[in-house]
Amino acid sequence: MAHDVMTRVPAPAPADAGARSPRRRKGGHWTAWAFLAPVVVYLVAFYAYPLYRNLDLSLRHYTVRSFVQGDAPFSGLDNYRTVFADPAFGPALLHTLVFTFVSIAFQFAIGLALAVFFAQNFRLSATLRALFLVPWLLPLIVSASTWTWMLNSDSGIVNAALELIHVDPVNWLTSPDWALTSVIIANIWIGIPFNLVVLYSGLQAIPADVYEAAAIDGATGWQRFWRITFPLLRPVSAITLLLGLVYTLKVFDIIWIMTKGGPADASTTFATWSYRLSFGNLLPEFGPGAAVGNLLILMALFFGLLYIRFQRRQSS
Repeated sequence: MAHDVMTRVPAPAPADAGARSPRRRKGGHWTAWAFLAPVVVYLVAFYAYPLYRNLDLSLRHYTVRSFVQGDAPFSGLDNYRTVFADPAFGPALLHTLVFTFVSIAFQFAIGLALAVFFAQNFRLSATLRALFLVPWLLPLIVSASTWTWMLNSDSGIVNAALELIHVDPVNWLTSPDWALTSVIIANIWIGIPFNLVVLYSGLQAIPADVYEAAAIDGATGWQRFWRITFPLLRPVSAITLLLGLVYTLKVFDIIWIMTKGGPADASTTFATWSYRLSFGNLLPEFGPGAAVGNLLILMALFFGLLYIRFQRRQSS
């Protein structure tokens, strides 16, 4: 009996079991940091450091020599004062806002209309959706060059089509009245596929039972769209508009390839103005160019904060 009692007594735990658990926890922390390290390095190298350098450029008086040697004197907000006092500031700001909001409005409206159209799932729906992705897949330099050829005053296909209906040719890229409109049209064409894809994905998440119940109740197509589709698509619409806004604010290559911001600064935006100040002159102005770039960042940050506030109101 005594032997049986002794055999039932559990064996004592190893003496170092309690000492190993803190080590294991510490090892787990190091493992987590090891997985996190590549992301941290990437964010610091490609986001934090460039932002710091751009801010430093805007607060110093840089020349080509000081840019190479790194001994530029600190100038405070002088570069920002120079930018605000420049006669090009007002038109560039106006062109940036018009280019951004007109592009987003048409991209979203056309993308939403196409998404609702393709949600009907007819026979060629998948094929046509794939074809609408072509503008999104092409390199921007190809798209901009194609639109430059199409809108050419002498040999462009657009003016050729206008002549067929007895309309006078338009100087799309060389007239101050039409240059901004031309780059907006090209940018709308390029941005429609993104809106189509995101909004179409949002429509697939709406239950079909809701539409069936509305149809039984006698709701028309417009009533179903306005009372069901649009409200339920609001979260997806908000993120689509925000991403489109941030992307469109910094559009540079389309405008530069088609008009270079001209003629007579008629299509100059903050993005093209910043590039021209920094790299487009024989005597580059790195400080003012960086200041204009920082203004673009502040504009994107402002609209991002508006989106966060909107989301909080929706969730509360």
